Order: sequence, then structure tokens, then C-alpha cells
Amino acid sequence: MARSGPIRILLAKPGLDGHDRGIRLVLRALRDAGMEVIYTGLRTTAEQIVKAAIEEDVEAIGLSSLSGAHETHFVEVSRILKEENAEDILLFGGGIIPQQDIDSLKEAGFDHLYPPGTPLEQIVADLHQQLRPGEMENDNA
Repeated sequence: MARSGPIRILLAKPGLDGHDRGIRLVLRALRDAGMEVIYTGLRTTAEQIVKAAIEEDVEAIGLSSLSGAHETHFVEVSRILKEENAEDILLFGGGIIPQQDIDSLKEAGFDHLYPPGTPLEQIVADLHQQLRPGEMENDNA
């Protein structure tokens, strides 16, 4: 069933990572693109993230990690989503993620992983394309 209204995204910083400049830039870009964004803030647990995503009825969860704990925290969010039968929520992530970890995160259910320096327009375009295909083209018609 196609959703109406703006795309709803939840952004979160799992774990103890206290650096939030990058996720705040992504938040602003998504809002500027007309999406509704819920930001859970710093140091959230996987359980808190999934609970908020389900309660807020979001279409995607974006996680950020600069601390090197991405495999632990990102995979835990994916696992809990599956437990809650909420696997239809798109997962994407960003931050300092070594190339050798990309495959395991994709296997865990992450559709997109963005390293530092990824153009914000790319993130916006990817989410529009995956969540509302055809919508951007219709806006330009």
C-alpha cells in the first residue's frame, strides 16, 4: 500500500558516540527535502530506536556511528526490527564504517551505507527513490 504525506524518517545515534554534527546535517537535508524527521538524540539503545520507529510509524531508520561500534549497534537494531515484525522499515547508516564491514551490514538489512563526505543530495535521492519511486519525477513534470 502506497503511503501518502511526507516520508517519515527516524535518525538515531546508538551507543556512546557523542559526535552528532554529521547526523544533524543529514537531518536538516531530509527536512529541507520535505521529509518528517524524528531525531532520538545521542546515546540511544537499539531497543529505544526500534520502539520509537514503530510508535512514530516511520518508513526508514538512519543510524550514525563514528565510534567503531557500528557492527554491534546497527546489527542489534536490525535484529530487534525482525523480532518486532517491522522488517518493512528501511535501514540506512553512515559514519566511519570500514569497507570490510559493508557486506556484513548489508546482510543484516542495511540498504544504504554512507561514508563521510557523501553528498547530502545523494542520501535524499536514495531515500526518495527507494521509499517513493516516481514521486520526484512527478514533482518535475
